[in-house]
Amino acid sequence: MGLSTVDPVALFEDVRKEYPMGENTVIALDGLDLRIGRGEYWAIMGTSGSGKSTLLNILGCLDRPSSGRLTLAGRDVAALDDDELSELRNEAIGFVFQSFNLIPQLTVLENIEVPFLYRRTAPVDARKKAIDLLDRVGLASRMKHRPTELSGGQQQRVAIARALLNDPALLLADEATGNLDSTTARDILNLIDELHAEGKTIVLVTHDRAVGERADRILNLKDGRVAGIEEMRQSAAGSARR
Repeated sequence: MGLSTVDPVALFEDVRKEYPMGENTVIALDGLDLRIGRGEYWAIMGTSGSGKSTLLNILGCLDRPSSGRLTLAGRDVAALDDDELSELRNEAIGFVFQSFNLIPQLTVLENIEVPFLYRRTAPVDARKKAIDLLDRVGLASRMKHRPTELSGGQQQRVAIARALLNDPALLLADEATGNLDSTTARDILNLIDELHAEGKTIVLVTHDRAVGERADRILNLKDGRVAGIEEMRQSAAGSARR
């Protein structure tokens, strides 16, 4: 079981995920127990095939466990139908991907407003919040540009703003700096650090040890199981940010 004693945003209890592969079965997660407390910052690490992406997909309600129990934002995921699961995903989770996943035909501002299309929110309220978030990530002056007119780091800032639009309980980042140069990656990680300092719960998948050490804890996976949980000292995290 994870070490957190804080009120959990997510609680995995003996979670198992299997995928049929012809006559064989691949076990991607093998009895995972983990508690992610509110306001915590976790890094998920492990070799290819260790279960990192599967864990993130299940945590993000993009996939369901084969067995075991996941409680997310106080709700038992297994008890939800597809529509309820989609609603929970839209309301409680923000996603930041390595490839940004912006819609090229839309402006930066319109890309940020996309999550509000799935909610009953007045257009004027959606626009005001989207503009405020663009200002928060330093891109208010680029709101009428399209993603192809931005640098990679700017596109990732837009993606982070979009992920924050619904004020999610949980921010998930999947190799969020993998396509960025080192200087731009550091800027994005500093922004994630700021969000954590403001109280956001963050789970970040990375293969980069230096990135992982910025978190409160590193969860090491091996063959779908917890190989260890490392507590990061504040001094170590601070030195990594500089």
